[in-house]
Formats: sequence, C-alpha cells, structure tokens
Amino acid sequence: MVHPFNLSEVFKQSNLDKGLLRIAEKVQNGERITEEEGILLFEKGELGYLGSLANYIADKLHHGKVYFNRNFHIEPTNVCLFTCNFCSYSRLYKNKDEGWELTMEQMLDIVRKYNGQPVTEVHIVGGVHPKMNLEFFCELLSKIRAHRPDLHIKGFTAVELDYMFNKAKLTRAEGMKKMNDAGLQSLPGGGAEIFHPDVRNIICPDKVDGEGWLDIHRTAHNLGMHSNATMLYGHVEKYEHRVDHMSRLRQLQDETGGFNCFIPLKFRNQGNDMSHIAESTIVEDMRLYAIARIFMDNFRNLKAYWPMLGRQSAQLTLSFGVNDLDGTIDDSTKIYSMAGSEEQNPALSTEELCDMIRSVGRIPVERGTLYNEIHVYDKEMA
Repeated sequence: MVHPFNLSEVFKQSNLDKGLLRIAEKVQNGERITEEEGILLFEKGELGYLGSLANYIADKLHHGKVYFNRNFHIEPTNVCLFTCNFCSYSRLYKNKDEGWELTMEQMLDIVRKYNGQPVTEVHIVGGVHPKMNLEFFCELLSKIRAHRPDLHIKGFTAVELDYMFNKAKLTRAEGMKKMNDAGLQSLPGGGAEIFHPDVRNIICPDKVDGEGWLDIHRTAHNLGMHSNATMLYGHVEKYEHRVDHMSRLRQLQDETGGFNCFIPLKFRNQGNDMSHIAESTIVEDMRLYAIARIFMDNFRNLKAYWPMLGRQSAQLTLSFGVNDLDGTIDDSTKIYSMAGSEEQNPALSTEELCDMIRSVGRIPVERGTLYNEIHVYDKEMA
C-alpha cells in the first residue's frame, strides 16, 4: 500500500535555516522557488530534508506510480565531428577506423529484430557524421514508419539536428518540419550538457550553444512535437550553473509545455579528457535529483536513466523525487558503458523493472513515450 508523504517532520526541525523553512512552506503551498532558493538548496539542504520535499511533490503528482517503457536503441555511428571533453563514446571523423558506421539496412535490421514484440519506442541517437545527413535520416525515418507505423520514433539530439539543418541550408523550422513529415515524432534530451557559456566553452566548445539547443526544442514544440531535457552534472560546473540550466528549461516549459521529462545525467570519467575529475558521490547524486524535483515545478516527470547510474542507485532515486526509470532498453547502448557506467550490458526485462519498482513500495506502470498509461501493474497496491 502506498501512503501519501507529508512534511510534518520537516516542520518539526527547530534548527532549520529560515530560508530552507520558507522553501518547505512554498513546496507545501505549491509555490515556485526562485533561482536564489535553488542555490540555497545546493548549499545548505541536507539529504533527509531534500528527500522529504522531493517525495512530497512526487507522491502528490503520481500517487506512488513509477513509469517505464519498452524501448530499444539504434546508434547509427560513434564517428563524430565534435570533440566534447567529457565524451568517451565518439571517435573523430579523421580517426573513423576506430569507430562504427551502420548502414541503412543494418539499422532496419535492428528494427526488424523486434517484429511481433511489444516494444513501443525506438530511440535513435549517435555521433555527428558528415555523410549521415538530413536526407539519409529522413529516408531511414520513412522506412521505419512504413515497416512499423505503431512504433514511436524518438531521435536525434539538438546537436545532431543543428548540424544536419546547417549542412542542408535549411532553417530550424524547415528542417524540423521535414524530419517530422518523414516520421520523427519526438526528441531526446541529449546535448544539453550545461547551458552556461562559462562551462560549455570548457567541456564542449564546438557544438551548438545553449540558446541554440533551446531554440531547436522550441521549434519542435511549436510543431506539436514533444521532447525530453537533460543536464550533465558532476564535472566543472558550480551550483549556480546547475540552477541557471534548470531555470532556462523551466522558462521554456512555461512557454511551450512541450517537455515530457527532465533527466539529470551523471558525468562518468572513464576514457575521456576529463578523467582526472572525480565522479560525484551517491549522496551528491541523490541531492541533485531531489533538488531537480523541487525546482522543476512545471516538469511533471523526473527520470533516472538506470543504465548510467546502475540498478541499485536508480532504485534509490525513487526515494528522492524520481518517478521514471526510462525503459527496458532491450538493445545495448554504448554511450554510457564506454564511459564506465555501472551497467556494461544495459538490458532489463519488464519483470525485472517491475521488481525494482515494487521492492521500494511503488507501483510499476508501463507507459508510452508521451506518458500515456499502457498497463498499471499491481493494481492491488494502489
């Protein structure tokens, strides 16, 4: 049985900082916190306090439900024109012999592998390859759509799209419309990293900037498409950079309402140019998720990407405001395994995901990409 969470224990803390007490009052009253209060949460919010607030919000929104979907990934290539210092995945185009490039037919074979299986989403994302241009991917989208029209196609980061549109000499609106017409239905949240130029110029100086990322997602939203949003944390950024990043996303969500969820992504330090930076601790991770749940008040869904965090850590996030564990991911994804993520062969069955969710007293719910509920498991727990 899932019981509603309350904040009574928080208000009993007589030694609570006045600013933190005011934030708790705002959470209880459904009021938005400011950027300054967001920074205060990072500076002074203890884990128990943050978890209490985040759980209160998540339970109020979702009543104990935790979502997942049945999906698989296609990674067309890890050959990339860009040199992001945090990336362990890509291989420069000039050294492309070290990478992989899937043909059109190889990618369609991945889709055919799931014929007759109840997957609902294909997620397409990879490096920025100069030969895999807009026309190439529009053809791929059209062929996937023709082969399996019921499959939701989520694909291409704003970084990939920005390159494709520029090379095709199309405006963002023209390029997005072309891809949407070919079959693209929603965008993943990758490539956001940290929007602030002081950080972006250090970790990924040569790809689309923060304003460009936001504008590409705005363009998709204006076409009626939805998207996700991410933030790469735990490297060189400061608290104010995290809050600035989340604030810009919150502002765009106020404008368009087109984001499905927010996904914090933990920096992993293996095999990249930032390997000298120590990774964040599990306590820091949980604090980040809780603060995201508190600050991102117009994002209904907060996702923990379990292949990156590992199963146990992802399960723990369900006590810090998270209500989505992504998907079964029935095909290996290399982006995080190559960076040293906990899951080197990330695939879970539906039963395994449900068990992860049940074991912490939550209700597993299979969803579609747009959070339509497909099946509620364990209704007797509701």
